[in-house]
Amino acid sequence: MKEHIKNVVLVHGAFADGSGWEAVASILKNDGYKVSVAQPPETSYADDQKFTKAAIDAMGGPVVLVGHSYGGSIITEAGNHPKVAALVYIAAFALDDGESCASIEQAVPQASKAFKADANGNWWIDELSPTGILEPERDRHIEASG
Repeated sequence: MKEHIKNVVLVHGAFADGSGWEAVASILKNDGYKVSVAQPPETSYADDQKFTKAAIDAMGGPVVLVGHSYGGSIITEAGNHPKVAALVYIAAFALDDGESCASIEQAVPQASKAFKADANGNWWIDELSPTGILEPERDRHIEASG
């Protein structure tokens, strides 16, 4: 008979923090799961691994590790921890050996011509709609005329 895993570690994506998991964590806790929301500091990939593995270590048994976006790359590596029983990717990077988030992003076309890199490699939104929101119809026009 398979063991029912009751420990869950949630890992957020880039440019976010664990508060984005609040509603999910509440639902899981109400259903009887022990939940930890890892807080990777996004200071380095090694630091992000360290914080996630600490959350796994704090669990008292097998763990389901859940990652969103960049958190998927974190759980891919942290998933080698002996306590990890399963990985769940939610709109997340699921990396193969030798891949990184950057290598995957560079392999696909740029999402919009409205994004422009400056001389320092920083990205900016070049043109916005009057509302300040990128609009697909307007983006196609910018792309076609640019």
